[in-house]
Amino acid sequence: MNMLIRIAEAVGGRRGRWFTLAVWIAAVAALNVWLPSANDLKDDTLGNFGTKQPSVQAQQVIEKEFPADEGLPALLTWHRASGLTDADLRRIQSLSQDIAARPLPYQDGSAPLHALPLESLKRQVSADGTTLVQPVFFDRNAGSDEHQAGLDELRERTDAVFAGQHPFRTALDDAGAIAVRATGPVGISVDATGLFKDADVSLLLATVALVLVLLLLIYRSPVLALIPLIAVGFAYGAVTPLLGWMAKAGWIAYDSQSLSIMTVLLFGAGTDYCLFLISRFRSELKEEAGPLAALKRAFGGASGAIAMSGLTVVLSLLALLLAEFGSFRRFAVPFSLAIFVMMIASLTLVPAFLGLLGRGSFFPFIPRTPEMEQRLARKKGNPAIAKPARVTWGDRIGELVVRKPKLIAALTTALLLVFVLCSAGIKYTFDTLSSFPEDTGSREGFALIGEHFGPGVLGPVQVIVHSGEKAAGVKEALSALPLVASVSDARQGAHDAGIRGYDVELAASPYASEAVRFLPDVRQAAEQALADAGISDARDRVWIGGPTAEQYDTRVATNRDAGRIIPVIVALIALLLVGYLRSVVAMLYLVATVLLSYFSALGLGWLVLHYGFGADAIQGLIPLYAFVFIVALGEDYNIFMVSSIWSNARRMPLGQAVKEGVSRTGGVITSAGLLLAGTFAVLATLPIQVLVQFGTITAIGVLLDTFLVRPFLVPALTVLCGRRAFWPANANQTQAAAADRS
Repeated sequence: MNMLIRIAEAVGGRRGRWFTLAVWIAAVAALNVWLPSANDLKDDTLGNFGTKQPSVQAQQVIEKEFPADEGLPALLTWHRASGLTDADLRRIQSLSQDIAARPLPYQDGSAPLHALPLESLKRQVSADGTTLVQPVFFDRNAGSDEHQAGLDELRERTDAVFAGQHPFRTALDDAGAIAVRATGPVGISVDATGLFKDADVSLLLATVALVLVLLLLIYRSPVLALIPLIAVGFAYGAVTPLLGWMAKAGWIAYDSQSLSIMTVLLFGAGTDYCLFLISRFRSELKEEAGPLAALKRAFGGASGAIAMSGLTVVLSLLALLLAEFGSFRRFAVPFSLAIFVMMIASLTLVPAFLGLLGRGSFFPFIPRTPEMEQRLARKKGNPAIAKPARVTWGDRIGELVVRKPKLIAALTTALLLVFVLCSAGIKYTFDTLSSFPEDTGSREGFALIGEHFGPGVLGPVQVIVHSGEKAAGVKEALSALPLVASVSDARQGAHDAGIRGYDVELAASPYASEAVRFLPDVRQAAEQALADAGISDARDRVWIGGPTAEQYDTRVATNRDAGRIIPVIVALIALLLVGYLRSVVAMLYLVATVLLSYFSALGLGWLVLHYGFGADAIQGLIPLYAFVFIVALGEDYNIFMVSSIWSNARRMPLGQAVKEGVSRTGGVITSAGLLLAGTFAVLATLPIQVLVQFGTITAIGVLLDTFLVRPFLVPALTVLCGRRAFWPANANQTQAAAADRS
């Protein structure tokens, strides 16, 4: 405790507050001057797999044995609802001739439609005469920004050729005009990058506005509302150049999605840490006349819980480094660094602001001691009447939990278990395009191709076999499968004549869950065909590539990551809780409650997304994303409340300690939970479904923790366990240790 008092004096004292503020200003300024910005070094072309994934190995074989002369395709999907006219086709040929003569930025080739006779071109139009696909190839080594530049110029030239029609902006159901959409790998990549770019600014503005409004509503103090936002702003100003520095050094890589969610996490969790200290400071100001003395007591009472909470989240996020799936692994460093820096800001910069402003932090509702209230009343000529203690909702809940712990524990557990059962009905998808808004150009173009040419045309399953000189009936075996629409003739490898390649077009979208589940049947059929031809080790002679294979590997990798990372996070949290509380019993039921709230959030989140938002499935990446945040951040609230109960139990009966712990922490945890849930809910306003689903489920998990698990279930279990909750340490030893740490 003496050490914490010295720290509070160092950062919030008369000299220390100015020194702390100066150090932060100088550090953030220097970092931003000398280090690159994180936004300048984000990479939205990062892959999710290493070389061990089967789809990656298949792609290596394909590139070696069946090299493509063209670059990465953008598929211009032309469509007129009433049917393409000869005039439309001639203009398309004029555009084709233009981009062949004057290539677009980063263009690597194009289909020579202008060289075809009109009748030959008509044969490439869909059977219903409405749709034509024109491939334009771009440099494979260029990024999405470069591809965007090429497509931007393509739009300008298209408008020039189709004077006054603007095909890229024409509605697809407009029978009186021709429309075009860019899809394929280039179109999808450009749209994905554009969505996240637009999300960055809108997300930051919406999050700041929400936090500011909620703080004003909760605390009714404009000064206090600004303190957490300024602290988060300093932390953000320090984190982004540090991430840029690490990316430039080649230590880490991240994308727009990582930075977007990091912003939400920084504002949500960061504001929570600030409130833990601010609420304690306000409480102490009602007992201490001197602001510095109140700050020292507040720091001593809250700093341990803040540090413990921050450490829990940091280590949980770092566990994502164990993932093999790139999107998970890329989250680890940005998120954990953001929380770590924010934790430091909460323990240094926020005390400095509070020490500088004192009671003025809470203007116009300034907290005062009873003596100060009486002096103020006398000064105004009012009678100095002591105000009766106000009974809060926290008081009522604490009293109810202590009186009827069995009933409270049973009811809350039963309600949460109902939501857990709902999680059994969740359907998952790994379809990237389904995460885009329906009016996104690449999604519309993809849908047109699927509707008018067949759903499997855009992404055939590429089956590669090494059959040597033996004639294996691979094509026949694949053609006999139920979901296969067609199988191409075999292509011979460029370097190994024993390798054969087949393009298998499915009767379903290559990204659909049905196609992903079907992929093992494709492999089994190819292997069986080789085995029937007398070829040994058939399993090592088959490679399967294409988007469906990538989706299948994504499902396998994410399931494997979840099986590895979830136990690690649970073990880390358990060890930290045992070290902090010195209680195995408390650790067990605290971990159990956050796991229960996680699975409940999945179930309730599925109900909201399925019946409220109309989602047929949720992205397969969501469960692990949500687990990390719900479990780690949910444990924050448990730590803050239980540390208060532990401290109280040293000097009063356990029932009274629980009642006062619930009452004392109820307001701040409710405020913090609303703020954190609100910041994650901001993600639901974005046009990207994976962020909508992640934000919705995580916000629901935070709310369940805030309004069910923390005020009812955890204190009820503590009362039911009695003094056994402190085992193996006895109550006095445990509380003395907790007091020393806090």
